[in-house]
Amino acid sequence: MPSPGPSRATDLLRWPLLGPLLRWRHVRAAAQIVLLAVAIVIVLHGLLGRQLAATNLATVLTWIHYRGLLIGALLLAGNLFCGACPMILVRDAARRFHRPSRRWPKRLGKWGALALFAAALFAYELFDLWSLPAATAWIVLGYFGAALAVDLTFTGASFCKYVCPVGQFNFVASTLSPLEVRVRDRDVCRTCKTVDCIKGRRDERAPRVVTARGCELALFLPAKVGNLDCTFCLDCVHACPHDNAAIGFRVPGEELADDRRRSAIGRLSRRPDLAALALLFAFAALINALAMTAPASAVERWLAAWLGTTREAPVLGLLFAAGLVAVPVAAVGAAAAATHALAPGSGRGVASIAVRFAFALVPFGAGVWLAHYGFHFLTGVGAILPVAQVAAIDLAGQALLGEPDWRWMGVRSGAVFPFQLGAIVLGALGASAVAHRIAERDFPSRAVGAAAPWIVLVMLLTALALWIVGLPMEMRGMGLGG
Repeated sequence: MPSPGPSRATDLLRWPLLGPLLRWRHVRAAAQIVLLAVAIVIVLHGLLGRQLAATNLATVLTWIHYRGLLIGALLLAGNLFCGACPMILVRDAARRFHRPSRRWPKRLGKWGALALFAAALFAYELFDLWSLPAATAWIVLGYFGAALAVDLTFTGASFCKYVCPVGQFNFVASTLSPLEVRVRDRDVCRTCKTVDCIKGRRDERAPRVVTARGCELALFLPAKVGNLDCTFCLDCVHACPHDNAAIGFRVPGEELADDRRRSAIGRLSRRPDLAALALLFAFAALINALAMTAPASAVERWLAAWLGTTREAPVLGLLFAAGLVAVPVAAVGAAAAATHALAPGSGRGVASIAVRFAFALVPFGAGVWLAHYGFHFLTGVGAILPVAQVAAIDLAGQALLGEPDWRWMGVRSGAVFPFQLGAIVLGALGASAVAHRIAERDFPSRAVGAAAPWIVLVMLLTALALWIVGLPMEMRGMGLGG
């Protein structure tokens, strides 16, 4: 059953001060301009500043502050960073001179974005991008170039929906946000004749002039369920002529067990690409955290000796293939087979069960990402001040912000461990709850047995995650032959 519309108290668009700000038609552009300025500074300092990672804004802002703020914002408020993405501002400016005419082939689904997501994680580890300011700056420029190339060729927000690796991460994590964009009153939508939320609104006197853009991700608001594929751009809010769009509160993660047909997505149980994305999100959290530890380096050296190579690429590729493909397929396949045996008679095969329950691992993955990125953010949060002072010296030639004061750093690493522990355990509890909800939905008479293998899998993954965060970190970038 669809949830009732939010009340005035639970609709952010009706709150004093915040509501008018969010309904302001230029709020997104204002946020994009701010982040565009930050991106410009990152590129300039990355290319022109000193090439020491700890003193360069490109590496500190991108790999410490941005990632920490990103996962925190996603879990607390939703997909705010996608909504304020400066690449879309640049793309909109370019589309004034060239309008795309092609449509993205939807039959490709998310498979391409999923491969790019895995490739981005692999490249980060292979090239130690956290330590390379200039390379980080070029990545930012490359991102802008890719967004322009895709969205000047294909209509809508094709880059956001089908290509952007960060966007896919954000879509999955935002399923755990307590907020979502939805309609206030479904009866109003039933009588609406213009459907401006999806088509956009045009000037009556000049039909070619768009006064409010509709949803570029093809999410028809009355049929929208949850936050998947939603960038929180608020275009539907500004386009609706009936003021019937809301930003309401909901139970975090409830959409992961909701198999209603949703606009532009369909049913989750029939989207193996989205299920694979959910699994990648969960297992990549473990791989990304494990890669910075001493045991991972030891395994790399052992594999290098076994393969007879000093090159890191084939060794790391083998580890990623195991951690992101072989292990997830084996673990999820075993859990699905166990569910099939413990809850027979459903008429669903092992593959179908795996797709349905894969989404239960999203809360666990979010907990690990929060523990990992939160650790780097909290231990280095104060570093932004002296690094900004360094940037002023490097770019302006003088200490406009004062001499760097390196006493500003962050929380002691030992003090962060309770936070990491809490994040992982909370994620595991959420994953277990979602697994049980899915079992109740698909196996109502055998819910306990159906959910049991997945809860056991979550417990095993949780034990692994807790072991990882308790390990000492290893210096990286030394090479296998060092």
